[in-house]
Amino acid sequence: MAPYLRSAMMKPQNKKFLLVVAGPTASGKTTLAIQLARHFKTEIVSADSRQFYKELAIGTAAPTNDEQSQAKHHFVGNISIHESFDVGTYENLALKLLAQLFENHDIVILSGGSGLFIDAVCNGLDDLPESSTEIRNKVQAIYDTEGLSGLQNQLKILDPEYFEKMDAQNPRRLQRALEVCFQSGRTYTSFRSGLTKERPFSVIKIAIQTERNELIDRINQRVDDMMLNGLLDEVKELPADSNLNALNTVGYKELFDYLKGNCTLNQAVEKIKVNTRRYAKRQMTWFRNKSDYHWFQRNDFDLIVTFIGQQLKVVD
Repeated sequence: MAPYLRSAMMKPQNKKFLLVVAGPTASGKTTLAIQLARHFKTEIVSADSRQFYKELAIGTAAPTNDEQSQAKHHFVGNISIHESFDVGTYENLALKLLAQLFENHDIVILSGGSGLFIDAVCNGLDDLPESSTEIRNKVQAIYDTEGLSGLQNQLKILDPEYFEKMDAQNPRRLQRALEVCFQSGRTYTSFRSGLTKERPFSVIKIAIQTERNELIDRINQRVDDMMLNGLLDEVKELPADSNLNALNTVGYKELFDYLKGNCTLNQAVEKIKVNTRRYAKRQMTWFRNKSDYHWFQRNDFDLIVTFIGQQLKVVD
């Protein structure tokens, strides 16, 4: 089941709190989440859809062993790229995990840059029609013969409204939207309900604001650090010719091109930096379009803690 997600809502009667720490890649989410987890003596649930995969630790900047020793993390390196794992599955597993964590904690942290996965936990997913094998094969055939651009062109025709709002570089989301269109004879957009599912916790959302040039510098430095830490060797261990969705990830597809002889290593590294900056821009657009995020600089720890305390009192 693929999603369309709903607007966020707080429920003042609840005494359990999900603290969302969001923002673009390289903005400092991991460090801030750990600081907050230590302050509130709680645990962190990852909402980074690529850090789930154990084979992609370096290229996704997954929390290191040292960072994970400072605060317990969940959904980091817990599955293989060969396993089927979508946002609907994540929603179900995350809610079960949160129910367990809230038995011992009044606050739990949800941290990551995948807005779709954050919204799934906070607000729930719309019910969409299941696709038949025939429809799935039809859409897969488009991808196999025409590539990403084929999926994009089809969705532009069938549902231009959704195409303008989605991450058009994600083949699985394109495929699922097309499956819904073909299966139902309706647009993917028409299944949006705009309703929020009730959750047994209140949500406090903060996001990290980073000045553009600073973020560019942080991204460039992160990519250089990844290369020094063995990203190329990590990529060499992966199935380069696979159509696995997990491998359609910035930092991996560019180095696959290098290994295939399509560019130099320096060109591949530069492409990683450029594509990461583009991805960060899309993330910023996603979070900026959500009115329930409160923005802070990553170093404003005292201000953030004060704000969270105020939110807790409002709910009380």
